[in-house]
Amino acid sequence: MEAFPSAKHLCSWAGLTPTNNESAGKKKSVRVSKAGCYIKPLLVQCANAVVKSNKHPEIRNRYLRLKKRRGHKKAIIAIARMLLTALYHMLKNGENYNAELYQKSDLPPVDREITVEQALIIAKNQGYKITSATA
Repeated sequence: MEAFPSAKHLCSWAGLTPTNNESAGKKKSVRVSKAGCYIKPLLVQCANAVVKSNKHPEIRNRYLRLKKRRGHKKAIIAIARMLLTALYHMLKNGENYNAELYQKSDLPPVDREITVEQALIIAKNQGYKITSATA
């Protein structure tokens, strides 16, 4: 795993990164690199199998949420990337798979309180024009 400085580099090498296939109206090639032609189909098959099983509900739940927004193909690629990232960390650090790491990210934080000033900053950053309600 020393050949890859991070999990992102490994995912890019395997062809599991999101891409922009359009630039100025021209479609770019979506060919997979030499490395990805073997590992990407394998990871996609593993992702399809794991979302159908009941052994890992944390992965299945994430797939179902992604499928609603992005569709089946993009959700499967995201799950395959998640599996490859988990494999990278398992091999690099010599640790076992820990499902709790993925379950925590599925749930929203319990204490979701912000101040009025923070809410105004978030709204301004989203492009809203803030006016006073008393004016």
